[in-house]
Amino acid sequence: MSSQLITFQIGEQFLGVDIMAIREIRAWSPSTLLPHVPEYVRGVINLRGNVLPVIDLAARLGWGLTEPTGRHVIIVVRIAEQLHGLIVDAVNDIVTVDDDAMQAPPNLNVDSASAFLKGLVAVEDRMVMVLSLDQLAAETRNLITAEAA
Repeated sequence: MSSQLITFQIGEQFLGVDIMAIREIRAWSPSTLLPHVPEYVRGVINLRGNVLPVIDLAARLGWGLTEPTGRHVIIVVRIAEQLHGLIVDAVNDIVTVDDDAMQAPPNLNVDSASAFLKGLVAVEDRMVMVLSLDQLAAETRNLITAEAA
């Protein structure tokens, strides 16, 4: 079996997510801040009547806060039944990978980013970290739900 991934960059790091989770890719637009949320939750935006949290993916992975500019993009993904926006530096391309080519991330217990990885796959001359969106958004989903209550 094979699957298709959208690949994107944060700094010099290449990441990917399953193409079936992508709803759209948008230009950066300012978000409305929420009180008492972690710094990686950059607020919420209104997407055609749907309010969705915007996650600074670099900050969520422990790589520092992003200072969004007009060059950044928001990848809108569906996780379970909720839309989330992920701030990334740039979207690269769509790649097809064999499922057996994906390797489990090393269990180093030193990098919080590894907890959010589904696996690693070599694409051309670079290593792509494939995100587990369910893991990435679990805590955010709970925070946003608690804020709305």
